[in-house]
Amino acid sequence: MATVLSASVSGPVSGPFSGPPRRRGSGLRALVWLSPWLVGVSVFFVYPLLSTVYFSFHRYDMYTLEFIGLDNYRYLLQDPRVLTSAGNTLWLVLIMVPATVLFSLALAQLVIRLKAGTGLFRTIFYLPSLVPAAAGTITFVFLLNPSTGPLNQFLALFGVQGPDWFGDPAWSKPSLTLLSLWGCGQLAVIFMAALLDVPRHLYEAAAIDGAGPWRQFRSVTLPMIAPVLMFSLVTNVIYALQYFTQAMIASRVASGVTDSPGSSFSPGYPDESLLTLPQWLFQAGFRDYSMGYACVLALLLFATSMIFTSILLRQFRRVEEDA
Repeated sequence: MATVLSASVSGPVSGPFSGPPRRRGSGLRALVWLSPWLVGVSVFFVYPLLSTVYFSFHRYDMYTLEFIGLDNYRYLLQDPRVLTSAGNTLWLVLIMVPATVLFSLALAQLVIRLKAGTGLFRTIFYLPSLVPAAAGTITFVFLLNPSTGPLNQFLALFGVQGPDWFGDPAWSKPSLTLLSLWGCGQLAVIFMAALLDVPRHLYEAAAIDGAGPWRQFRSVTLPMIAPVLMFSLVTNVIYALQYFTQAMIASRVASGVTDSPGSSFSPGYPDESLLTLPQWLFQAGFRDYSMGYACVLALLLFATSMIFTSILLRQFRRVEEDA
């Protein structure tokens, strides 16, 4: 007993993590290894975010800076284009994202069940995702041209009058959804890898228990690929909230407006049906030179992304707990 007391008085018991100096050394080593990440996050995330918040309280036209308090936020509540662009962006999140994910999953299921030519079909379906966004959108607009496009000419052979795909507000966003489905090869390949990683003995056990294809898909496939499915949903939701290039190019090409002197183009053609929140942010900041108001729109977009991501992650945790 006296030996134990003397050892405790003389100092801590020696060990690999004992003593404040050793813990401080471990903390410093961890900080050194984390320093590239900390610098990157500070420079490319924390500083831009704080700068955006700062400029949102100012009238800033890239030359002069004037503090105006909450005026930019008040104007946000009165701007009719915010509701229009937010509604179009929400449509893309609620319609285009589920359609793209489900179509990619169905495509992956189809390819892995083929007996021959799996590699060939995988390559064919993946190739459209390699096409640059601008080139693919321009090509798609010409393919869906109401008068000269091959799709409407094909429909005319059966006596069907094809719609004005990118010229009709009722068909413009569904046309962008078709463009997204055409270029979903990368997501389909990810789903193929996840499906091939599901152990085969689970399907065999389910078949022995009398489970049919749909029951096997619900009870075996979905739980096993749930992390990949959640990853695809989160990344595609963030992608839809940042949807800019395809909508802008489709509007410009379908409207026929060029960048020639004297011409003016307002994003969102036709009738602002393709006006997304990032486009309106770009218009406010780099066309109207209202950078303070553009920062408010950027904060709105950031908050919306955080809300959707939080909801999806919470639902994913709830599904995992129920399982």
